[in-house]
Parts: sequence; structure tokens; C-alpha cells
Amino acid sequence: MKYIGAHVSAAGGVDQAVERAVAIGANAFALFTKSQRQWKAKPLDEKVIKAFRDACRRHGFGPGQILPHDSYLINLGHPEAEGLAKSRAAFLDEMRRCEQLGIDRLNFHPGSHLRKSSESDCLARIAESINQVLAETRGVTAVLENTAGQGSNLGWRFEQLAEIIAQVEDRTRVGVCLDTCHAFAAGYDLRSGDATRAMLDEFDAVVGIDYLKGMHLNDAKSELGSRVDRHHSLGRGNIGTACFTALMQDPRTDDMPLVLETIEPDIWAEEIAWLREQAGAQA
Repeated sequence: MKYIGAHVSAAGGVDQAVERAVAIGANAFALFTKSQRQWKAKPLDEKVIKAFRDACRRHGFGPGQILPHDSYLINLGHPEAEGLAKSRAAFLDEMRRCEQLGIDRLNFHPGSHLRKSSESDCLARIAESINQVLAETRGVTAVLENTAGQGSNLGWRFEQLAEIIAQVEDRTRVGVCLDTCHAFAAGYDLRSGDATRAMLDEFDAVVGIDYLKGMHLNDAKSELGSRVDRHHSLGRGNIGTACFTALMQDPRTDDMPLVLETIEPDIWAEEIAWLREQAGAQA
């Protein structure tokens, strides 16, 4: 089964994200469970938690169809003690919000060394951060997102993701979300069906396909290997449509959230419908 959707707004309460997903014909969605631009937010109200769970039940969204994203402020590889502690506390809060809402995975960018530590030290800190938070939570998988490799951000090579995962103690609760724009900007060619399947083959060889827990489906304004993160609408960027057709027809992307973060929300319903057409009998 292909679970296809978009990252929808949670304005007015997280339960409203469910309704917005339904409105665009999605059977998957992403959301922020709190403001992505603030370190702290008020706790989730019991009424809001119930409303979210009820909405998911009413519209048939199971945990495996929802991929929340944490705050952009969090850096689990922060090289300084204060910034690291603040990031770990914020990530723990985000994981606990997922627990409350009945969501089984949380997507996050691995982290950055800010040019103040080595790459290997940063990757080890990210893994240590994951270990600490997993020890204090239950039932939620920490899902690393591959990055475009801008600045000092890590996670843009599959080998970096594998190095983090190798240092996680409970590897049943760690996974990866592959962003197509980020992968392309990081140097993975996705401009044909064969190239896209080869990328998944490489991911399987380096990381392991069983760790794939979701995808962000984005075309790219940026060039191949530019390490610049600039999303575009499907078929309007430098990746083109063949990549997304291949992903929709590949069984390795079944039964996980496939989420648009493309730049025109007004056409998300059209993009979702087109993706579903590409999936054909699998939709």
C-alpha cells in the first residue's frame, strides 16, 4: 500500500492537521506537534490529544501513516555542552508528544558540528543523544533524515547515517527518512528510473532497506551535488518526473509515509493524485 500525503499545517491544534490531510486526498501526512521555531511550547492539552486520536481513527490514519518533524532549532550533534543539553531536552519533549498522540515515529535532521568538532565526534554525539532519549521514551522510533549537506550539516552521505545507526543501542527504534531533494543535492543522481532504483540499492547496501521508515518527495531547484537545499514542485525542478514514478512503483516504498514538502501547497492535491496514478495497482 502506498501512503501518500504532505506536510500540513497544525494551526489551530494538531487535530486540524488530520482534517487538512483529508482535504487534499492524502492517506499520509506530516506535521509539527509544536512550533518549529521555538524551543518550548505549552504541553499538549488532553482535549487536543483526544481530538487528534479521534480524528485519526475516524479518517483511518494509523501510526505508520504519520511522520511528524521536530523543531529546526534542535542540533543533537551540537559541539558545546549548553547547546547539546538544550537540544536533547527539546528532542525528548518532541518524542514524548509523539507518545501522547499515538504516533510511532519522529523525523529529525541529524545535526551539525558547526565547524567546532570532527565529523566522527559529531556523529557519535548524535548517536549518544538518540540513546539517551530512547532510554526515556517508549514506542517511538527516531527517524534520521538525510540532509543536503549545507554548511556543516551531517547526514548527507548514507555512510554517515550508517555510522550513527551503528552506535545506537536499540536499533529497533531508529530509522531513516529519505528526502529526494536532499539526496539529489548531496550527489545521488535521481534523474531516471534506473538511477532512482540504484539509489535505493545503494541505501540498502550501506544502511539497510529495513531502516527506511518514510520519504519526503520533493523535486529540486538546486543542482546535482550542489549541497544546496532548495525544494521544487514535482516535475518542475532538476530531478524530473521519472524519479517519482519509479518510487511509486517500487515495493520498497510500500507501507510508509511518502510526504510532499513541495513549494506550492495549492497543488498538493494534484501532486498526490498524480503520484497515486503512478503507483497504479499498488495505490
